[in-house]
Amino acid sequence: MHAWPTDEIATSTGTLRFEPVTSRAALLVLDGMESSYIDLDHPNHLEFEYMQHMSIVTDVTLGAGTRLRALHLGGAGCALARAWAAERPGSAQTVIEWDALLAELAREYCDIPRAPAVKIRVAEARASLERFPPGRWDVIVRDTFANAAVPEHMRTIQVARAASRALIEEGLYLVNLTDHPPLTQARREVATLREVFAHVTLISESGILRGRRHGNVVLAASNRPLNDALIARRCRALPLPVAVLSGSRLASFGASAQPFVDP
Repeated sequence: MHAWPTDEIATSTGTLRFEPVTSRAALLVLDGMESSYIDLDHPNHLEFEYMQHMSIVTDVTLGAGTRLRALHLGGAGCALARAWAAERPGSAQTVIEWDALLAELAREYCDIPRAPAVKIRVAEARASLERFPPGRWDVIVRDTFANAAVPEHMRTIQVARAASRALIEEGLYLVNLTDHPPLTQARREVATLREVFAHVTLISESGILRGRRHGNVVLAASNRPLNDALIARRCRALPLPVAVLSGSRLASFGASAQPFVDP
């Protein structure tokens, strides 16, 4: 395995910097935003809380250790795909990454399992999603960012419908977003997913939901009921305080928001 690069690298669409933590672990900073934490010796280690939340929802909903057909919209260092490949042998995952050079660097430095465990496809995320046949995936992860923000065309009802169509009946759509107080974007994303999916759950650190600071919000959506009580119990075992909203509490959170729609 190569030593971590020491200089900032110009990728096809932005910049990438490796910040070594040890000789075997590094933080990937993409366009100034912390995007992946890669531990070469412990592929199942997820440093970022939002990825821990996604894994908890997936374990509770689809079963811990079970094989998955997973689609990741947005790749960076493929930390979540690496973890699932380690924890779920036999899984077949595809990562859609728009930035061709970033995909090459991830393959070179981040010790990503080869296809079919993790296939990296250089393509545009929405166009790829819309081409998959119905029922193709067990779980779809939307983790797309450009210039540290979710592209507007990836937030819409039309994208949520495409995800719902590409999932199996009990499949899971996981969305990562970042927002500032008063969480206008998160409220609109909740309203959007509630238009398409029968069940939606929000997970975020309590301080973010109280409007104290900027941070990540995870949304989980499915057309089958989600075990929110177990998800909340598992999330409460994590080091940082986490709030889980569903049902009437989530409806209140997104009540005054307008869904995102294509222009």
